[in-house]
Amino acid sequence: MSKERIIISIMCMLTCITGCSKTTENLTHTEKVEWGYKAENGPDVWGQLSPEYILCAEGKHQSPINLVNPTPAELPPIRYHYDSVTNVAIRNNGHTIEVSYPEGSWIDVDDVRYELLQFHFHAPSEHTVAGEFFDVEMHLVHKSEDGSLAVIGVLIEKGKHNAELESVWAHLPETAGETRTVEDVTIDLRLILSPTGTSQTVSEYYRYDGSLTTPPCSENVQWIVLTTPVEMSEAQIAAFKAIIHDNNRPVQPLNGRELLVNVGQNRDIQ
Repeated sequence: MSKERIIISIMCMLTCITGCSKTTENLTHTEKVEWGYKAENGPDVWGQLSPEYILCAEGKHQSPINLVNPTPAELPPIRYHYDSVTNVAIRNNGHTIEVSYPEGSWIDVDDVRYELLQFHFHAPSEHTVAGEFFDVEMHLVHKSEDGSLAVIGVLIEKGKHNAELESVWAHLPETAGETRTVEDVTIDLRLILSPTGTSQTVSEYYRYDGSLTTPPCSENVQWIVLTTPVEMSEAQIAAFKAIIHDNNRPVQPLNGRELLVNVGQNRDIQ
């Protein structure tokens, strides 16, 4: 090969390498990286995976938190209207099991109506009570007309079989990306919030301003966490953890926020 051809070949290779490097650099800054709960893509690095996730690292009103030393307050009951439904989509999105809820169910917070969008689960719990984890935590995610969010957190501990959630548990999708549409079972969330299903309000709860517990960690989320946990059998907990486990974000600093609890609530929770 002539000297000239060798020089041209080397120049072409250098051009390609430079161009490839620039392309890779641009992708790093513009494309989102899939988040998760492993060391390489977990909560400690969420804020570095995409500019859209910056609040995960720099936000000051983040969730979950340790529910400890709440300030007693006279909080109004949270009114809710949850329809009993027989047609839902249960999806394994790789991060949790999420149940989409049909339109028509809602809660009322500070005279603002928030429509129920979906509910999902974390194991172990994301919120802790005086530093103690629960086996599972259920999040009911609601959205208002102006786009703001309110989430009801239900702490779940090992105990008796949970008949109200069995209709979901019997159809848990085992593969990430799998969705099961269920039409032959009934889901009545009222029985989760009230054992008799007759109450239309939640009066025993913690409340604070927080964020989503997953990217993009958006803030200005109204959090209502029930003070009384519900029970689920050891077998039910194991069935969920066999599919999804350790999908809990660590607790975040309170950073001066108020954590409130109804006057007259359990005083031995500190």
